[in-house]
Amino acid sequence: MSFSSVAIIGRPNVGKSSLLNAIAGRRVSIVEPTAGVTRDRVSVFVDWGGRHFEVVDTGGLGLVDEVRLKEHVTAQIEVAMQEASVLVFVVDAKSGLVPLDDHVAERLRRLQKPIILVVNKVEGRKDELEAHEAWRFGFDEPLLISAKEGFGISDVLDAIVERLPALDEFDDNDKPEAGLKVAVVGKRNSGKSTLVNLLAGEDRVIVSELAGTTRDAVDVRFERSGRTWTAIDTAGLRKKSRVQDAIEFFSLARAEQSVRRADLVFLMFDITESLSQVDKKLASFVIEQFKPCILVGNKLDLAVEAGVPIGKWEAYVRQQLLGLAFAPMSFMSARDGIHVDETMRLGEELYEQSSTRVSTGELNRVLQQARERLAPKGPGKFPKLFYATQVDVRPPTILVFVNEPELFTGQYDRYLQNRLREAFGWKEIPIRIVYRRREKVELPEL
Repeated sequence: MSFSSVAIIGRPNVGKSSLLNAIAGRRVSIVEPTAGVTRDRVSVFVDWGGRHFEVVDTGGLGLVDEVRLKEHVTAQIEVAMQEASVLVFVVDAKSGLVPLDDHVAERLRRLQKPIILVVNKVEGRKDELEAHEAWRFGFDEPLLISAKEGFGISDVLDAIVERLPALDEFDDNDKPEAGLKVAVVGKRNSGKSTLVNLLAGEDRVIVSELAGTTRDAVDVRFERSGRTWTAIDTAGLRKKSRVQDAIEFFSLARAEQSVRRADLVFLMFDITESLSQVDKKLASFVIEQFKPCILVGNKLDLAVEAGVPIGKWEAYVRQQLLGLAFAPMSFMSARDGIHVDETMRLGEELYEQSSTRVSTGELNRVLQQARERLAPKGPGKFPKLFYATQVDVRPPTILVFVNEPELFTGQYDRYLQNRLREAFGWKEIPIRIVYRRREKVELPEL
């Protein structure tokens, strides 16, 4: 399924990411007053004026990157500009126009595509006067906006829709489906971006030997075996004590948000290294969110060359991550594509397991049998399990009415989860059981 693309272009720090966030109505790109924060192509799908289109945030043109990523960032911008049907050229009214803005304008002219000139940070009379200088570029009338305040965003969207290619009778303008959302998380340089690029069939995120290259959470849609997927590539995490600036803080928060909104998590490890506290912290967060998870041991090619015993490494991981004992493990090489197809099929299986509903009668039969085999223990009170029903899927969520919820938690809760896994084919996914007190019902006297 193909959709028109709109690229937001401009020099560093003119507010491109703020504009994308304002259009999306949520924080998608990291906004921080440091040039070069956005590196990959970060995109959202927008529904406006009866049209559906993709809006892409890009890195700043002309960026001189202190960590030698300029070539990669520029390549991402070039791809976004070439694929776009409409270009949104953003300049900054606060700092005024500079020679680099003229350089960007000249590059955009050569593309011979519809260009919308946007003057951002217009928040007072002085800014408005500065904005009139933008007429010198020779484009259409500049749109004055404040992405930070949300002023003028609808005008930008209207202008985009006016310039999108006309639909013909064969075009599909249905709203795109996100499909199965998989969050790819792990510590720095574990191979997350390499995997996402392989799945997407193109270099959507920058891959570099420099750790910490990805900062935003980048959504990449792709088709695989007839199913639509959205892979969420996230920033590699490190210890919170080493989160040194706002960019690192927002990257960490975005990774956690990505796990929350995902249907499935690939928790990636470099199997040539030992587990770190970051790996364990990520595993704990996945457990807290009740997300189906595959423990992905990446860089299988390097491990084989180094003589790493795969069986021992798996046993080591199982010992370290006891809370994910039910999660399956897959070993792959994202660089060479080894076992990637098998991992994706396994992900589909977990999604199907997590989407399963069971009948109330069968659920109560299994839980009552489990209680009869092993009753919970509590001082002074006899635990009673009255009734249970499944109230949700992804994850399977079971509401259980009992006399004393505290008697059914901890070790006994894990025991009941395991019995449910055995009974209903939920062997490799998390299960959420919610215990609610139900007082004994007394019938009124007649």
